[in-house]
Amino acid sequence: MLIVYYELMINAVAFAAYGIDKYRAQKNRYRIPEATLIGLAVIGGALGALFGMKIFHHKTLKPKFLAVPILLGIQILLAGFCLYSNLHIVVTNYEYRDENYTGDGLRIVQISDLHNQFFGIKQEYLLGKIRALGPDIIAVTGDVVDSRHTNYYLALQFFKGASEIAPVYYVKGNHELLLKSDERDRFFKELDELGVIRQWGVTETMGIRLIGLDDDQTEDDTLSKYTDGESGMTEILLSHKPEYYNKYKESGVGLVLVGHMHGGQIIIPGMGGLLSPDVEFFPEFYEGMHKIGNTEMIISRGLGNSVIPLRINDQPEIVTVDIKKK
Repeated sequence: MLIVYYELMINAVAFAAYGIDKYRAQKNRYRIPEATLIGLAVIGGALGALFGMKIFHHKTLKPKFLAVPILLGIQILLAGFCLYSNLHIVVTNYEYRDENYTGDGLRIVQISDLHNQFFGIKQEYLLGKIRALGPDIIAVTGDVVDSRHTNYYLALQFFKGASEIAPVYYVKGNHELLLKSDERDRFFKELDELGVIRQWGVTETMGIRLIGLDDDQTEDDTLSKYTDGESGMTEILLSHKPEYYNKYKESGVGLVLVGHMHGGQIIIPGMGGLLSPDVEFFPEFYEGMHKIGNTEMIISRGLGNSVIPLRINDQPEIVTVDIKKK
């Protein structure tokens, strides 16, 4: 959404600049340099610049300003690519088999790092995708809201729709922990009223032992209190960050679902994700399924953006995990 706000602003500025320069030309006043007018088109304001040229009949005969419609064409192509990269949701399917599982099959849909991203009225594009997958459980692994440009309405629209599809289990990410305490408490109260299951440790449901670890619990010994390796059940951990993979492995949990990495923000073919949210270049773990000892860890690329407002070759992702008997 930050990119959308920027485009609206720069095009409005470009349009106004052409109008102002036309007025000054008529009054023989100090002019806006042509390099500035073209520069506004170059940095994203080509649509506003072209409208300004046509509406104010300004610079239309100057050869150098023929670059403006060309720039607009390039920017339309780039905008289409960026919209596709940031709003077209893909589904990645995994299968996890465990000898302790005794059920007839279970589908978990994992949602991570929404960061207030808009996916249609009432988040229906996202919810429609989830609905079509037929989940038994929806696992939300943190950062549904963004601490920098917080929009509780979008988050609540998602949770409201998701809770009508399947039971929702939610662990907090680092961004939820940075919210203002009074606003966060009101948000969590509304989640409780929707039936979202949060602030929990261990739940035995549908033939699995589901463990939730909020982001502020990853550095202490909370996880060791929830696991003893003797439950005799399929254990699945919901957490936020993959960087604690050694702790996850030592706990003996069979499957871990995490997010946080945003797929490295820009995926370079043959090299992987470029940058983690913690400013690590080419992180080892940025997406996909990884075996660490006897533990399988699935990293969702997530859905939204935060500090860096743009994904490139890194489409928003919903993860499904089918649990089966080994």
